[in-house]
Amino acid sequence: MPVLVMKFGGTSVATLDRIRRAAKKVGVEVAKGYDVIVIVSAMSGKTNELVGWVNETSPMYDAREYDAIVSSGENVTAGLMALTLQEMDVSARSWQGWQVPVQTTSAHAAARIEAIPSDNILASFAAGHRVAIVAGFQGVSPEGRITTLGRGGSDTTAVAFAAAFAAERCDIYTDVDGIYTTDPRVCSKARRLDRIAFEEMLELASLGAKVLQTRSVELAMRYKVKLRVLSSFEEQSDEAGTLVCDEEEIMESNVVAGVAFSRDEAKMTLVSVADRPGIAALIFTALSDAGVNVDMIVQNISEEGRTDMTFSCPTDQVMRAEAAMATAKDAGTINFAELIADIDVAKVSVVGIGMRSHTGVAAKMFQVLSAEGINIKVITTSEIKISVLIDRKYVELAVQALHDAFELEKAA
Repeated sequence: MPVLVMKFGGTSVATLDRIRRAAKKVGVEVAKGYDVIVIVSAMSGKTNELVGWVNETSPMYDAREYDAIVSSGENVTAGLMALTLQEMDVSARSWQGWQVPVQTTSAHAAARIEAIPSDNILASFAAGHRVAIVAGFQGVSPEGRITTLGRGGSDTTAVAFAAAFAAERCDIYTDVDGIYTTDPRVCSKARRLDRIAFEEMLELASLGAKVLQTRSVELAMRYKVKLRVLSSFEEQSDEAGTLVCDEEEIMESNVVAGVAFSRDEAKMTLVSVADRPGIAALIFTALSDAGVNVDMIVQNISEEGRTDMTFSCPTDQVMRAEAAMATAKDAGTINFAELIADIDVAKVSVVGIGMRSHTGVAAKMFQVLSAEGINIKVITTSEIKISVLIDRKYVELAVQALHDAFELEKAA
């Protein structure tokens, strides 16, 4: 039997009625002749509740026990889904991560999948169980302890299973009906894409689009797993949702595929840093050691042996960055006049594989923002994206203006 992987997120299994709705979709695929691996998240809100209990019980918690607790939400969903399918006369069995086993590293709360042996689930299929419901987000360490993969880890679980079982496709069911040119809540003209290239989706996911976890897209691109994103609340068809696939499988595409944005950005500037070999390495090593996720980096022209260094990071990491730089300054490792934090900024990006072969995208983007009176604070580019930092209050205006300028409401 061909294998299909179906993943249902928290909103798709938030109630027993929604679990029944999801189970019916699984039943449809079984009737088509598939053996189905279903990856489930915890019911919506349950993981947050469990994390809250952990923090209330032990603020300085043991990460191994944290994983044991927060992974339990997925176990409940898997069991309920199996029971629901059995009531529909579909032979199904639930699986926890350690039973598969999903072999991971020992980094609790942020483990990475190392291997998924297929023997146990294939034996279950051979025995007549047409559906394996696997608790997402979890695995087992070499020491035999339960691990979790970090928030959004169920997406990664689904793609990893699709790769391990050479699945025909991996369907990600969520509360939206696909990938859009931008957030429809910000731009009413946003259009659902029929197809999008792995590289474009990876950039959009890393730049603020919340539909897929970045690690899951990386994995899909590496192992050439076809991903389909579709709604769990609508009737499905072979053409439903958005297919994330190789660039070669897309006949024609717009120069720009989408506009992404992130409001949770901060601009940090180290004023008057000594301009000498190795200073950048010292700064960004200290930030890395402090767990600061640096994105955009700009260094100004040096004057009299001093320069300014600007970088962006998530707003919830500003205090870590400030502490890391203060520690480095006190230790005499890095010398600078002051660190200025601007937390009222946002990042807006345009993404598209067509930018490789078309000129003028940057010029057009900057002209559009200028016409709207929006000042650009920082710019970074790659082969298929251009990102800018702007004042946060202009996010909606910038997204709408760029969406209109690149005519993203029109198909290629």
